[in-house]
Amino acid sequence: MTRPGRPAGPTDDTATLVLTAALDLLLAEGAAALTAQRLHQVTGVSRSTVYRHWPTPGAVLAALIDVAPVPPAEPTGELARDLHAAVDQLCDRLRDRPVGAFLQALVVAGEARLRHRYVSDLLAPFHTVLRAAGVAATDREDAVATIAAPLLLDALLLDRPAARTRAHRIVDDVTRRLTNP
Repeated sequence: MTRPGRPAGPTDDTATLVLTAALDLLLAEGAAALTAQRLHQVTGVSRSTVYRHWPTPGAVLAALIDVAPVPPAEPTGELARDLHAAVDQLCDRLRDRPVGAFLQALVVAGEARLRHRYVSDLLAPFHTVLRAAGVAATDREDAVATIAAPLLLDALLLDRPAARTRAHRIVDDVTRRLTNP
């Protein structure tokens, strides 16, 4: 039996239209532009629909995070090879996607919980590889920080391309430490 009334969520077409516009607005005007009024102006989707499904800029940012993840590749069991693949994936994301602008918007919007979630998604492939290799949680956290921090520093704070070659050297060092304690 179907119940009359509004559907629980936006249609796929509406969500795609609004979230695509939201990302464009975010990159062009910052997180402050992610209001129901502004999204209505840009998309033509009614303000009430936008507000019902994304009532705050934080809700829009959360929805953008939901559609952004890139699933980690299945580990091959070769630690160095898998970590190198994870580095390449992160470097590509930092280069090709608006990761830096998105993280800055999360900071400006005061969305620490969402920032943590987004960064966790970026680092998930490293955790997957290290967990599959049986690396202890403490060592795993240290290894991920050692590998990813320079890439994030380059891309987010220094506004320069992620140093892929340096990241691969760091992976080799981390792999040596983990396999030869």
